Amino acid sequence: QVDAPGVSDTEIRYTIVATEANNPLGTCVMQCYAAGIKAYFDWRNSEEDGIYGRQLVISDVIDDEFTRNQEKTLEIVSANDTFGVFVATSIPSGFPDLYGARVPTYVHTQSPEAMTGIETLWGNREVWCNGCPLRVGALVSEFTGATRVATLGYGVSSSSQECASGMEDAIDTARTEIGGAKVVYKNDELAFGLPNGVGPEVSAMKDAGVDLVIGCLDLNGMKTISDEMTRQAMADVPMLHNNTYDADFVAAANGAFEGDYVQVQTRPFEAESGASSLDVYKRYMAKAGEPFTEMSMVGWINADLAYQGLKAAGPDFDREKVISATNQMTAYTAGGLTLPIDWSRQHEPRTIDDPVTHGPAQDCSVLVKVVDGTFEMVGDVNKPWYCWPGDTDAWSEPIQTNFD
Repeated sequence: QVDAPGVSDTEIRYTIVATEANNPLGTCVMQCYAAGIKAYFDWRNSEEDGIYGRQLVISDVIDDEFTRNQEKTLEIVSANDTFGVFVATSIPSGFPDLYGARVPTYVHTQSPEAMTGIETLWGNREVWCNGCPLRVGALVSEFTGATRVATLGYGVSSSSQECASGMEDAIDTARTEIGGAKVVYKNDELAFGLPNGVGPEVSAMKDAGVDLVIGCLDLNGMKTISDEMTRQAMADVPMLHNNTYDADFVAAANGAFEGDYVQVQTRPFEAESGASSLDVYKRYMAKAGEPFTEMSMVGWINADLAYQGLKAAGPDFDREKVISATNQMTAYTAGGLTLPIDWSRQHEPRTIDDPVTHGPAQDCSVLVKVVDGTFEMVGDVNKPWYCWPGDTDAWSEPIQTNFD
């Protein structure tokens, strides 16, 4: 007999908190995230009869309306009728309350500063370093032959700003090895939503001779930049996107992103499945009539970690046993869908001075390219990750790698 919130003889119940109303990002968040979690639960419930004779169940899907995450989280904590919580939001103000209640929490990793040090919370990737060099920027500079690069970020978002700086730092470090590329225009004080347009900014990039634009912005922001670049006869200048892995959005852009590179958080849909669980994801998403999206993949990975935590805790599980068991996982990949995570030490971000203690063994990125309005893998479809040694920020040519 298990005595834990949200657990009966037949069910283990979870709640989803995510953003739908007032979502400013231009992406499907709550619906796509929930679809991935539900598809994963459908898989386990139908093929394995759940776990320990209990079905995995989503008892509620709550919209935090972008700014009400803490309010909605406190309601969940007060009700105390769910075993764990899944969260996908840009303003995760409820994390401390979930931690205080010792609720196992699985999240979309986009606010690492809010996740730092919380041992009851796990993401689709590790708690990453916001201010560290991002070698993917140097790699795309090398791919495109760019020598005069621009990096862009939002002033209201530390993650966006530090992404723009991290790209610049990596390019500066690798300059001599990648053909002399340097950042000649940087603006990490853009207003969120770009309400006044970007005419002057694009003009400044044009005057600086920019031949690659790296944007640490949302989809709508990148579309605004692209449209203005077209208006100013810069349509042939490629961009590197960090948040545009959305096939429908790209297809609807009518060629605006043609030739651009897009960084992907997880194993891309365009890669070969190999021994990974990518084919299982695709099969159960198709059964549910849901599209393949980055957010649904994040939800699937989060759901897998919840399941694996239960499995590792054993049949007499409770919240604390699941927390402890999950934090003993040292090479978690969600069946080859994400780079290996060591949850015994990666609740803290690595630092520039110490990349080893909390850092990944390998620093890896995945890229796709927009070709004829669709995504194509960049590199080996059987080895989708470009990986560098995790113990240094120095430039080296990455090794294409696969994780199963």
